[in-house]
Amino acid sequence: MCRTKMMDITRLKSEINACLILAVPLAGAQLAQAATSFADTVMMGLLGSETLAAGGLGAASFGVLLIVSTGIVSAVSPLVAEAYGAGRLEKVGRITAQGVWLAVLLALPITLLLWNVGSLMSRFGQAESTVVLTQGYLRAIAWGFLPALVFAAFRSTVTALSRPRPVLLITLGGTLFNVGANYVLMFGKFGLPAMGLTGIGLASSLSFWLALIALILYIQTQPVLLSCGLFRHLHQFDWKGFRDLIGVGVPIGVLYAVEAGLFTITTFLMGTLGTTTLAAHQIALQTAALTFMVPMGISLATTVRVGQLIGQGNPQGARLAGYVGISIGALFMATMGVLMWTSPRSIVSLYLNLNDPANSPVISIATSLLGVAALFQIVDGIQAIAAGALRGLKDTRIPMLIGVIAYWGIGLTSGYLLGLQGELGGVGLWVGLALGLAIAAIVLTWRFHSLVSPEEDKKRDAIHPRLY
Repeated sequence: MCRTKMMDITRLKSEINACLILAVPLAGAQLAQAATSFADTVMMGLLGSETLAAGGLGAASFGVLLIVSTGIVSAVSPLVAEAYGAGRLEKVGRITAQGVWLAVLLALPITLLLWNVGSLMSRFGQAESTVVLTQGYLRAIAWGFLPALVFAAFRSTVTALSRPRPVLLITLGGTLFNVGANYVLMFGKFGLPAMGLTGIGLASSLSFWLALIALILYIQTQPVLLSCGLFRHLHQFDWKGFRDLIGVGVPIGVLYAVEAGLFTITTFLMGTLGTTTLAAHQIALQTAALTFMVPMGISLATTVRVGQLIGQGNPQGARLAGYVGISIGALFMATMGVLMWTSPRSIVSLYLNLNDPANSPVISIATSLLGVAALFQIVDGIQAIAAGALRGLKDTRIPMLIGVIAYWGIGLTSGYLLGLQGELGGVGLWVGLALGLAIAAIVLTWRFHSLVSPEEDKKRDAIHPRLY
């Protein structure tokens, strides 16, 4: 009995270490991406309020399309992880090739849409000056959509092969380059013309291309990666492999869109409560979005670990990997929740001057919203990582349906009823967010638990005795 416990503790320590080796760089990469968006927003503000409004609109449009498309392409990760765990290196190359095909086929029509979105904006009643500025930004950044998606395909493969550090270093380098290029192109330094908001879009495109080139060069220098044939099958379109990617990836993209839509619609509803409430909401939302980057990194790591262990024929290890990832994420988010609960005014002070009486209404509401955010930190992290664990099992369709029901059916509806129909205002809308995320966390975790239970293993062994 004692020996068995020692073995269990050893396996647990080993899995925690394996998860952290993957999760820390991936969380860092997620934070670097968030820093890029933050820096773009700050630098847009240097060009004036009208430019900030137009740039924010363009960045939001581009960001939503990129998040959803990246979610679809991220199906490469669990498929590659499983193939790698099974020692089928040639299949790794074929999956990656179809991931690149998928990235290209998604990027081409979306790039065309971004190029012509100005006419759509005019129909929705946007001011002509805003349309002109936003159109210039989107046409500049549209050139970066293709490399951003192809980078996502290769990044998914490299990460699934347990090599996350290059992704972190390349993302950090891209962030630094983007800030410098923003400055040069915005204000026309080194003899270049001042391009304003269009310069920020062009800087982003250049950073996407450089990140892709850097990742390709890294792969070229790694014999282990080249042995998987990551470039060998790029010219081959495999309908079956492509269909498998679509089957796994589209539900991921839809789930990303539904979750992003929950916060976007809540933001619009906040706007109906007045600018003070909206400003407070933005403070709380930016803070929650920043802390969420860490469980997102853990989620990506958990997908890889679960997929690799399933490929190795080790469902017990996959079960442990999922539980470890969820536990680490819950612990981190619990810590963040305590900070938000105990020091909300310190957090608000990062955005506003607490000593300015004019800011008092916003500070009061923001403090209340951070209190609600503190309560849902744990469930927000759990639901993200549980979904990642399920992706490692290639289970994406049911989680998509769970997300639609939890985020919109419960979260958005209850927030609307509490905040707008009731008397809770912005706090009510955030309580709705908390309810939706809590339901998603419970149901997604329960589904992972049921799919990896020992009883389920026996059923699979009876049907597919050689699957594991």
